[in-house]
This record gives sequence, structure tokens and C-alpha cells, in this order.
Amino acid sequence: MTERKPPGMNFESWVDRQIRDAERRGEFASLPGAGEPLPSAVEAPYDENWWIKRKLEREGFASLPPTLALRKEVEDVLDAAWAAPTEAAACRLVEKINPRIRQMMLRPPPGPPLGLKPFDLGEIAREWRTRRTPPGGA
Repeated sequence: MTERKPPGMNFESWVDRQIRDAERRGEFASLPGAGEPLPSAVEAPYDENWWIKRKLEREGFASLPPTLALRKEVEDVLDAAWAAPTEAAACRLVEKINPRIRQMMLRPPPGPPLGLKPFDLGEIAREWRTRRTPPGGA
């Protein structure tokens, strides 16, 4: 539709005319999904960001952070491995995911660094006692 709205014509009338002409030409006759409900309307409650999620899915972007996406993939691989017909097939499935697990362990995922290390429990206990002892303590 490269045609512009003629001056002085009501916009709604012009759009309605374009739709009627397209229907007469049969341009709406064989569209995929014609007469079927929208998938999201049947499957889930309304989400105001449905269009963003659908676009990300279509474009192939992950909706989960890399570490969670890998955990989900590992779960799926393990389920497939337990259902594999032979031990060798199960091992081949798991063997394919191991390099990705190692890579994630050696290289932090994108995003800000954590900047923390595990706490020394003895040091935490000493600090707790120091904070509980009143000044000039007993």
C-alpha cells in the first residue's frame, strides 16, 4: 500500500476503503492462522510486555541470564540422557554440554563482576561478638 490518503477524505473512510479493496482482491483469504485464536490469548494471562517477549523470541535472544539458560539446557540434556536408549548415547549427549559448562566456570558471564569472595566464618563470629559487647565491655 503505497497510496496516500487523498486530501479532504476522512482518514477512517480511507482506511476502511483500503481494507475493503484488499478483501475484494482476496489478500486476506489465505493468511496463516486465519480463524484461529492468538496463541498467547489461550495459553497465558495477559502480560503487557507480550510483544517485547515475542520479538525477543523471534530474534533469538535469550530471556534468561547466560548462567540460568545454561542450567536449563543442562537439565534438558540430563533428561534426554536418562531417556537415551544406550549408555553410549547418554554419554555423547552429556559430553556435548561439558565444554560449555567448563567455559562458563572459567569465564564469568557478561555483566558486572560479583566483587565478592566467600566469607571467613571465624572472622564473622569475631565481628559478631565485637558488635555485641558493650563499649568498655564486661
